[in-house]
Amino acid sequence: MTKLRSKDLLGMQQLEADEINLILDTARTMKQIMQSGNKKTAHLQGKSAITLFYENSTRTRLSFENAAKYMGCNTGSISTSGSSIQKGESLLDTAVTIDRMATDFIVIRHPHAGAPHYLAPRVNASIINAGDGMNEHPTQSLLDLYTMRDKLGRLDGLKVAIIGDISHSRVARSNLWALKKLGSEVYVSGPGTMLPVQFAQTGAHVCHRVADAVEGADVVMGLRIQLERQEAGLFPSVPEYSRFYGISPEVLRLAKPQALLMHPGPANHGVELPTEVYNCDQSVISEQVTNGVAVRMAVLYLLNIRRNS
Repeated sequence: MTKLRSKDLLGMQQLEADEINLILDTARTMKQIMQSGNKKTAHLQGKSAITLFYENSTRTRLSFENAAKYMGCNTGSISTSGSSIQKGESLLDTAVTIDRMATDFIVIRHPHAGAPHYLAPRVNASIINAGDGMNEHPTQSLLDLYTMRDKLGRLDGLKVAIIGDISHSRVARSNLWALKKLGSEVYVSGPGTMLPVQFAQTGAHVCHRVADAVEGADVVMGLRIQLERQEAGLFPSVPEYSRFYGISPEVLRLAKPQALLMHPGPANHGVELPTEVYNCDQSVISEQVTNGVAVRMAVLYLLNIRRNS
């Protein structure tokens, strides 16, 4: 396979396994470009990308902007403050306005699930989902997959444990869809109030004890408690959450000796995991950030090929 099927990247549910592998293979080349000392290429020369973020972001937003710039793409950035969104302009009107400026790529993060899917058929630009509510975060999943495959040499047959606020996590959902397509077994664990029963229906193994999920795992992934998406009362206290659901050194030792420790960031040190675990030898959290740029370069590159075909 040499190109993606759609002009848009909306979610891991929409991608087939061969498309995922194409992106991961392309990201390997893009990472080589990043590490070459000369990060400027002409792959997207003359193209334009706009990041449209209705929610806060550091990693994802900068990662997309750097990915575009490294390939010679013109970039712009729009946030809710300092734009016509503050004046009440609708999502569609904002997107159409951007599209009419001959924009090639619109990277959108929105608090409502389905916002990128709504825009995709209504604009000529390629829509890239940078996180929509509690639904999906496809490029985070892709960088996670790339990191796992790069470090472990495969995805098929892996046991991946995802621990924490499962219910509110778009990262957990995207990774679940993708990992199942590529042959991994996914185990999830967290407080019962943050562990939707529907996950069992998707093929994930739902564990009420963190130890059961982590034991023998190839990958252990922590998730941030998303207080901005939940009501009070889902867990008694931060110390109690950390005690029962944090990834402590003792918990990590239940995984395979060379298991990877991952986290999409930002991490709450001392809550999802202590700083000593965050910085341990098994941690690839910093590498995830580097790989995120390479993966997003690959996504932009492949979508551009699709647009020109």
